[in-house]
Amino acid sequence: MDKLFGFGSGSTSYLAVLAIAEKIKKENIKITAIPTSTEIRMLCGKLNIPTATLIEKKPDWCFDGADEVDNNKWLIKGRGGAMFKEKLNMVNSPITYILIDNSKKVNSLGKKHKIPVEIYPDSISYVTDEIIKLGAEEITLRQAKQKDGPIITENGNLILDVKFNNIEEDLEKNIKSISGVIESGLFINYNVKIIQ
Repeated sequence: MDKLFGFGSGSTSYLAVLAIAEKIKKENIKITAIPTSTEIRMLCGKLNIPTATLIEKKPDWCFDGADEVDNNKWLIKGRGGAMFKEKLNMVNSPITYILIDNSKKVNSLGKKHKIPVEIYPDSISYVTDEIIKLGAEEITLRQAKQKDGPIITENGNLILDVKFNNIEEDLEKNIKSISGVIESGLFINYNVKIIQ
């Protein structure tokens, strides 16, 4: 029976998929991937790696990258905008391997990167007000690089990049409880193993 792996998004995951494809060729391994972005799904197609969705199956394990990782194994992810599907893979998997280099290690989260928050477009004013109440220092609507206007996620939503000076254990839950928030890039107390 094929093994089912959750494939993360971003540059680290892209390189990992290339390495997995080589291993598949050399060792004739049978796997199916659950990709978290269109980019990784297209790469799987190009490399002849079969794909599935969480509607059909659950992963045996996942791998992904991170923007920041602290000593508690708390993460900030989502610079690539795919944190919603990445978190879905993570909660459906027994374990997720987070592939990082030393530049991603931090003593406390939020010092290098803001927290991405994916929101339903019509909720932007309300969500902004509520996030300020949680203690946000700065909130910016993520803009597209090669088109006018904001980034639109694969789910048709917007991304707010939010700076907090202090990230407490309940912040992820508090952000997610705001009506209009789809997901945040905070990953606190998930079953992850950090691979450097």
